[in-house]
Parts: sequence; C-alpha cells; structure tokens
Amino acid sequence: MNVKLDTKEKFTTITPENKELSANMAEELLSLLESYLQKEIPHIILNMKFIEHLEVEFAEKLLQMQMSFYEHNYSFVFCEIQTSLQPLFEESPNVTPTESEAWDILQMEEIERELLNDLD
Repeated sequence: MNVKLDTKEKFTTITPENKELSANMAEELLSLLESYLQKEIPHIILNMKFIEHLEVEFAEKLLQMQMSFYEHNYSFVFCEIQTSLQPLFEESPNVTPTESEAWDILQMEEIERELLNDLD
C-alpha cells in the first residue's frame, strides 16, 4: 500500500494513494493508524481523496479506530471522502470536505483539551 505521510508540529496527515483498499491494504492501514496511539504526536488526519472503493467492513473498522483515538483523548479526522463513500462515514463525529478544515478541527480540539485540563 502506498501512503503519503505529512507530519506537522501537532498532527500527521496520512493519505493512502490507492484507488481501492483491498483487505491486505486495509489491515496495513489499520496497523499504521494504531501505531500512532503510541506516538508522541498521535493526532491524525486521514485524507481519503484517492480512495474510490472501500468495503463496508473496512469503513466500520476505520470508524472504530477513530473512536479509539477519541477514547485516548487524541484527534482523528477524515477528510476529502469521495461522494460515493460518504454514506459509509455518516456515523463519524469528524469528517470534513477539505484538509484545511480538518486542520481547523484538530486545532479546535487541541484548544478544547487545554481548556478542559485547566479546569481539572
């Protein structure tokens, strides 16, 4: 599976470059995403602009992975999902049409975490 990684100061954007994610590629991507739960900068934007075909089961696993990130108090935002795949991600708390909007969500969530930590 080909992916482009773009690491910024507070997050990483992961962009799979395949049009279709087969079962093997899906497991490889899930493993990559899971590894970020152990990293110093765990916040993720998953840019899906190239993906044209995705099995329902894999979309469900991606949504579960997103929830796992939020359970650990980390951000995970989907962006640029193809119109044909959008119904698979209706359950997601964070899907944006552009990568720049995903950056905004991550920044807002970072501010929210800081404010909540100040209240503790």
